[in-house]
Amino acid sequence: MTDQAHRPEGEIPGKPTSASRTTLSYIMTGSDTNLLGTVHGGVIMKLVDDAAGAVAGRHSGGPAVTASMDEMVFLEPVRVGDLVHAKAQINWVGRSSMEVGVRVMAERWNESTPATQVASAYLVFAAVDADGRPRPVPQVLPETERDRRRYQEAQIRRTHRLARRRAIKELREKRAADGMVDEVSG
Repeated sequence: MTDQAHRPEGEIPGKPTSASRTTLSYIMTGSDTNLLGTVHGGVIMKLVDDAAGAVAGRHSGGPAVTASMDEMVFLEPVRVGDLVHAKAQINWVGRSSMEVGVRVMAERWNESTPATQVASAYLVFAAVDADGRPRPVPQVLPETERDRRRYQEAQIRRTHRLARRRAIKELREKRAADGMVDEVSG
C-alpha cells in the first residue's frame, strides 16, 4: 500500500497508523466565539492544525510544518460549553510529506449525549530538519480496511493537488508570456 517508487534503499522502517494517532480536546469558552455567538471557525482550525501537527511530528519522529490545508469542512456549529475533540491520524506519506486527516467531534460538557461530528479536514505536513530542509519520513503501514481506504483517498487528493498546482503555474506562465500582469499577485 505504500509508494515504494519514492523510497530509496535502506529506508526508515515504516510505522503503523495507530502509532501516531492522537486526540486533542478543548472546552469552548466565551472568548472562542464569533459575532454570531458560536465558536469561531479559526479556533476550530487551530485545534485541527495542532492535532494534525502532533500526529505529523510523532509519525516523522521530529519537527513537521504545515504545508497546506487541503480541505476543511464545517458541518455543524460549535457552541460555548462544548467539549471539542480533534481526532487525527496519518493517511499517507511521500518522501518528506504526510497527509493527516482530522475529524472534529463536539459534545456538551455537562451531558451524557453522544458526540456529533462538527468538522473534518485534511492537512499536508512537511518533515523538516534543524535547517528547515525537508527530511525523509517513515512509510505508513495501514492496519485496517479503513486505513487502506484513507490511504487510497489521500493519493487521489495528492494527484488533484499536484494537477491543480501544475495547471495554475502553466496559466500564469502563459499570461506572463502574453504580457498580462495581475494587479494582485497570489
